[in-house]
Amino acid sequence: MGIDANLSAADGHVLDAYLANPLQRARGALVIVQETFGLTDYVRSVCDRFASQGYAAIAPAIYDRQRRGAVLTESDPESLAEARRLRRGLVWNDVLADVAAAIDRVRGAGRVGVVGYCVGGSIAWLAAASLPVAAASAYYGRDIVNFLDRRPRCPLELHFGERDHLIPAGDVVRIRAAFPGLPAYVYPAGHGFDGPGERHHAEAARLARERTLAFVREHVG
Repeated sequence: MGIDANLSAADGHVLDAYLANPLQRARGALVIVQETFGLTDYVRSVCDRFASQGYAAIAPAIYDRQRRGAVLTESDPESLAEARRLRRGLVWNDVLADVAAAIDRVRGAGRVGVVGYCVGGSIAWLAAASLPVAAASAYYGRDIVNFLDRRPRCPLELHFGERDHLIPAGDVVRIRAAFPGLPAYVYPAGHGFDGPGERHHAEAARLARERTLAFVREHVG
């Protein structure tokens, strides 16, 4: 369903992306922002899944400014360490420029939303505050609590796991207190519950996906 593509950011940086188009006329478009491990098969499958629901879905390779083609795994200690190094090396303004390039690529499909996972969840929050998107859905974004001064300018929903070892429950309380009108769902699961492998929590992932799709239907198309 999807193809590999190239994007050009406003500062001239060229990055890779994965683009999945629906078989029928698009209802709108979504930028899917990767988790810590890069443009993995999982991230591509998320794009394919949203394309099957009628959306042009694109995932920019946000590590390309540091290392091109980074596809990593948590099962190998060296690969995990590299994923963490790349995540620490992200410059938020550069990442937003890359997300903006992805938005521009799919804008012809209609209104554009953002769905982000893990570090992508934090980026989805920042995109909602600063980029021209119709809606954003943020999954377990650890950095969100550090960006409460950046107010979302579009509808936004949040998804967290109550057993998340990276996001203390107190952080979710702070986010809810700062933005009591935002939907902030908490599931009986750990970090990365929508992802593959042992961290996947089938029931939490199913419910979060249903909520995300309903949210996207309402605000994107």
